Amino acid sequence: MNSEEKKHRIYTTSFASVYPHYVAKAEKKGRTKAEVDEIIRWLTGYSQKELEAQLEKNTDFETFFANAPQLNPSRALIKGVVCGVRVEEIKEPTMQEIRYLDKLIDELARGKAMGKILRKQ
Repeated sequence: MNSEEKKHRIYTTSFASVYPHYVAKAEKKGRTKAEVDEIIRWLTGYSQKELEAQLEKNTDFETFFANAPQLNPSRALIKGVVCGVRVEEIKEPTMQEIRYLDKLIDELARGKAMGKILRKQ
């Protein structure tokens, strides 16, 4: 088995194909697409225009995070469990970034204040 076969399929999944699910999860709980975008921009350093370009290009998750302009250093403050796994204990860097984003969207959907989600002191 080569390294390509071992990769989780989320790496080759288009970010644009999952993005509507993030937005729907937030909107179902009374939050907004703008808040989802703010979280993604905070985490990755993409501008709104760059984020939209990534969505239009159907960039896969691995490329989306590999090309992120500036991964936020405060993302190390993101703790907790997503899909039964502690995000702070994930060893594979790309998977950890994906789970950080999942965790932030979960927090948004649970009604947490944006300042807390974005780890502002």
